[in-house]
Amino acid sequence: MPNLRLWAFALALISLFMTEPARAASSPPLLARGEYLARAANCVACHTVAGGAPFAGGLKMAVPGLGAIYGTNITPDKQHGIGLYTYEDFERAVRRGVARDGHRLYPAMPYPSYAKIASNDVRALYAFFMEGVPAAAVPNKPSEIRAPLNWRWPLKLWNGLFAPDVGFTSDPDQSAQWNRGAYLVEGLGHCGACHTPRGLLFQEKGLDASDGDFLRGAELDNWFASNLRGNARSGLGQWSEPEIAEFLATGHNRHSTAFGTMIEVINNSTQFLTASDLTAMAVYLRSLPSDDADERYRYDSASTQALRSGSLQSNGARVYLQTCAACHGMDGKGFAPWLPPLAGNPVILDKDPVSLVNVTLNGSARIVVRGMPDAYRMPQFRVALGDQDIADVLTFIRSAWGHDADEVDAKDVQGLRQSTDPASTEIHVLRMK
Repeated sequence: MPNLRLWAFALALISLFMTEPARAASSPPLLARGEYLARAANCVACHTVAGGAPFAGGLKMAVPGLGAIYGTNITPDKQHGIGLYTYEDFERAVRRGVARDGHRLYPAMPYPSYAKIASNDVRALYAFFMEGVPAAAVPNKPSEIRAPLNWRWPLKLWNGLFAPDVGFTSDPDQSAQWNRGAYLVEGLGHCGACHTPRGLLFQEKGLDASDGDFLRGAELDNWFASNLRGNARSGLGQWSEPEIAEFLATGHNRHSTAFGTMIEVINNSTQFLTASDLTAMAVYLRSLPSDDADERYRYDSASTQALRSGSLQSNGARVYLQTCAACHGMDGKGFAPWLPPLAGNPVILDKDPVSLVNVTLNGSARIVVRGMPDAYRMPQFRVALGDQDIADVLTFIRSAWGHDADEVDAKDVQGLRQSTDPASTEIHVLRMK
C-alpha cells in the first residue's frame, strides 16, 4: 500500500511538470473592465474586418510611400493569434511595440500612445483578450512592404527617438476630471495617432498637451482628421464641453456630423464610454489652446439671399441649389443634429479640403448608435457630378455664409476620384456579446 501511494505521488508530480499550467479564470468584473477598455482603445478598428471574426485581423492599412500592412490576429488562437502570450509578452507588445518572438511592430500599432496605459488596465485588457474573445484560426497576412524597407531592426532606433517608454503622469495643477480626460485622449483613445501631424519619419509631432502640434489635425488615408484644439474656425473653439461629449456619444451635434473614418470610432468605441468619461475627454479637449490666431466665425446671409432669389452668379451656386440645398438648407444651417450645418462647420473652414472632396465623391457610411442606424447619410456624387462641378460647388460652400476658405481645384478632385472608392453601405458594428 505505501508503494502504491508513492507511485501515485510520483505520477502526479511528473504530470504537474509536463502539463502547461492552467491560467486562473479572471473575475467577471475584470473581464467587463477589459472589454470596456478595449472599446476605449478601439482595438476593433485595426484588428477586425467587416464580416470577419472579432479581432481576427486582416484590415489593410496603407503606409505612405512604402506599401501596405495588415492588422493582426489578436484572438487567443495559439497558432495565429496571441494564445501563447504571457502577460509580460502582452504588456511588451502593447506598450513597447515588441511581439512575443522579439520582432518589432510597425507604429501603425499606436504603442507610443499605449505606453501611457496603466498596468492594471493592461492586465484587464489581457484578461479580456485571453478569456472574453473567441479564438479564431485566421492566418495573418504578410505585409506588402518589400525589402529592405520591411526590415524591422531600424524600428529600435525609431522607438528610441520617437516612442518614449513612459507612463501617464497626472498634472497636479489640473483637476482629476481633466487628468482622466488626458489619460483617455493621450493614451487609451490614442486620438493623436490620427489627429496629430506626422514628421518626415512618420512620427507624431506631439504626444501630449504640452506640445502645440498635438491634435492639430492631419491628413490620413485621403481624409483630414480635424483639428481638435481651440481654434475658433477650424477647431473646437466654438464647441462647448457638452457638445463635444454629445458628438463622441452620438456622432452628431449642432456643429457637425461624423463622417469618414470617424464613423468607425463612434460606432465601435466612444458611444460605449460612460458619460463621466466622455465629459472628462471634453474637459481635456476644451482646455487645449488654439494653434492659430484666427477670428471667431460670423455668419453672413448674403449667399442665402442670392440662393433664394435665384440670382446665382456661379456654377457652384447652381450645383448647390440643385443637389445640396434640400438637406443643408439655402441658409447653410442644415437641420441639426441629423443633417449637419455647413455654415461655420470646422470641416468647411479647414485649410485642407480633402475630406470635403472625399465625402462628396464617395458619400459616408452609416452611424449606428445603440443599435439604431442613422436615417440620414451623405450620398455619393461621383457619378452624378463631374470633377469641375464638385470643385465648383465646394468652392462655393467654402466662400458662402461668411466663409473665406481657399478654392478647390478640379485636378485634386480628379486625383481623389482615381484613388478612392465609394463608402461601403455595410454597417460594421462589433457586437462583443
